[in-house]
Amino acid sequence: MGFSNKKITFTWWFVIILFMLIWPMFVGPYIALNNPTFFVGSEVTLSSSLYIARNLAVGLAFLVAIFMRNASMLFILILVRLITDLIDAPVFFSFKDPNLIGLIIIFTICCYLPAILGLRYLWKK
Repeated sequence: MGFSNKKITFTWWFVIILFMLIWPMFVGPYIALNNPTFFVGSEVTLSSSLYIARNLAVGLAFLVAIFMRNASMLFILILVRLITDLIDAPVFFSFKDPNLIGLIIIFTICCYLPAILGLRYLWKK
């Protein structure tokens, strides 16, 4: 992938990948604000506020990158999102105590595979 100002073209499957990567950035903060008990507490705390701010900032950066059709910016954002998800999965498992197999399946299908496919597509562009 060359770092240039070349505008990227969006294929239908790349749009689906971007949607899968971006929608949690807005749904997660919505859940955190409307149902704080999901994050263990009964009110919005500093940690949930940081979670909300982080996700909204990255989600808005994704929207700006899509609007600009900037492949380099999308590549970096998807890479950051992948690294964040690689950290979030074990943290989520340690604090929420969900079913491990279900957690692995959800993170693999909804987070890791779209990120890897999106990075591969952008690298070839």
